[in-house]
Amino acid sequence: SQQGCDPFAQTQRSKLQHRRARINQQINKEMRMRAGAENLFRATSNHKVKETVALELSYVNSNLQLLKEELEELNSSVDVYQNDSESISVPMIPLGLKETKELDLLVPLKDFISEHYGEEGVLFEREIQEFMELRQAMRTPSRNEAGLELLMEYYNQLYFLDSRFFPPTKSLGVFFHWYDSLTGVPSHQRALAFEKGSVLFNLGALHTQIGARQDRASLPGLNQAIDAFQKAAGAFNYLKENFCNAPSLDMSAASLHMLVQLMVAQVQECVFEKTTLLRAQHDFLARLQLAQEAARVEDVYSLVHQTMNQPHVKDYVPFSWTTMVQVKSEHFRALSHYFAAIALCDCPPPSDAELPEQEKAFIQFHVTMPEGPSLCVLLQDPEERRKLGKAHLKKAIMKHEEAMRIHGLCKILRKMDILQEVLSFAHKRSLGKYSEIDHEEDFFETGDAPDIHPKTQQKPEIKSPNFSQVKVTDLFHRLGPLSVFSAKNKWYPARRVHLMRGENGFGFTLRGDSPVLIAGVIPGGCAAEAGLKEGDYIISVNGKDCKWSKHAEVVQLLKSTGQEGVEIRVITLQGCEGPRAADKKTSAMSMGSGMLKSNKENSRKSLMNSKGASTLLVWSKKSKRSKKSTSGIPFTAVGDNEAVY
Repeated sequence: SQQGCDPFAQTQRSKLQHRRARINQQINKEMRMRAGAENLFRATSNHKVKETVALELSYVNSNLQLLKEELEELNSSVDVYQNDSESISVPMIPLGLKETKELDLLVPLKDFISEHYGEEGVLFEREIQEFMELRQAMRTPSRNEAGLELLMEYYNQLYFLDSRFFPPTKSLGVFFHWYDSLTGVPSHQRALAFEKGSVLFNLGALHTQIGARQDRASLPGLNQAIDAFQKAAGAFNYLKENFCNAPSLDMSAASLHMLVQLMVAQVQECVFEKTTLLRAQHDFLARLQLAQEAARVEDVYSLVHQTMNQPHVKDYVPFSWTTMVQVKSEHFRALSHYFAAIALCDCPPPSDAELPEQEKAFIQFHVTMPEGPSLCVLLQDPEERRKLGKAHLKKAIMKHEEAMRIHGLCKILRKMDILQEVLSFAHKRSLGKYSEIDHEEDFFETGDAPDIHPKTQQKPEIKSPNFSQVKVTDLFHRLGPLSVFSAKNKWYPARRVHLMRGENGFGFTLRGDSPVLIAGVIPGGCAAEAGLKEGDYIISVNGKDCKWSKHAEVVQLLKSTGQEGVEIRVITLQGCEGPRAADKKTSAMSMGSGMLKSNKENSRKSLMNSKGASTLLVWSKKSKRSKKSTSGIPFTAVGDNEAVY
């Protein structure tokens, strides 16, 4: 079985997770004390008691405040996930994984197997153990492709668990506990959708960590970072579209929307870095392109900043994230003006042959036209170019200073040397350029440069998870084909039937595979006498399990019986008795599902009955997707191999 990385290895991440878990516990304790104190405060009419409780509450609240600040600092330890390369890359924002409690499914699943499937639960201990080991490993995935595959494997295995053990109307009585990835607040639910959604969230979070630790000074590193952030955006977006009513804030629609936008912005930033790596920057058009790419990054980060300031997200997102996003927005706006100035001041005026192309690029470059002479004159006159370049630099310097001012407001970001270095380097570079092109005899007032029109050569893609890339086999395969042996089907206890072969054979017709169906019973024949009915499924012949047997195999077993006859075990699905049973079998067949063949959310469960969920908010897959169910094993068409035996 697959292993997660050792949760106790003293890696930086596990230290971080242990500290997070410890703070979670303390926050929970303080929250319980606060709830108790508030109840007492409301219940008592004694003035003295009220005063004491009020004092106690103020202590608890200030403790909570300190703990939350400590947690905030942990969640902002972006550097834990960054790469170790020498080159300076602006830090990216990764997400921590959601923590979960251990889950013991041994008793509930064994009970369900004996009650629902009529099998001895003890015979399935190995499979249950294997599932629990997979879950245990999934809690600490390694930060690489193997870790992603481990989460995918567990997610796909949950599809089978759902079909086998979670009937639409009844709860298994097991609670899934998960902690919020940012606040550490615990939530629990009986709905398996909560488990699925949390695993999906961790898939997205793991992609963010893989993206943040790439060496973005090289092209392969940049491409891997782009891929990782696009896949993270895809996982969060898939979660937002396919699940609803999450009990924890990190999986609310508003938070997921914000995370998708943040990942898209981080992709756009990588695209800018890629452009700086690939382009020969001394060329006029290449510098215009860089300026437009930077303006595009500014654009997407300011959109993220707006989203982070929305009511349901504002109090939840760490202050350091909001600040970092705002700093980046200002920083890239400054860069767009810097590259515009460089294009104008460091490149020679165009030749007559170059002029049309440069003019065409420059027409679409600014949001509004710069004041002064026509573009044709401007591009060919070095003095006019210097004037406009100087205006762009003036704006760049203002924006650099704004970025540094906002950065200084956040205690956590102030500790991030890399970000500080990047900001002050860019600021000094713009100042240096400004003093280089500033002439003492300049008597004109430097104008206000118009902003640069955002444009990108590579639009970010939101890449949905491809669940079919990790093939899994149903751990509980021995229970029989899912088309019949699933949690949603009910059947009468298995019957043992002793059959003797008459002159005209056994007197029934068989159809289909896995399991083989008795499609018809000839009146007055041996089968009818023995009590077999149309619609019965054959599950064993002479003690040999036939749940998965093909049609021909069952026929062969029946034919090889001698004088003493044959003993078969059959079951009848409840609600499938009577003459229309064969038709119902076809509809049951079409609903069967084998290996995962689709990357759509793999659960066709109706909402778990809210009565069964007591007062808990049932968190479930959005029902609009259920029409697109996953296709199943191709069953033999009716009538193809039907024959009388």
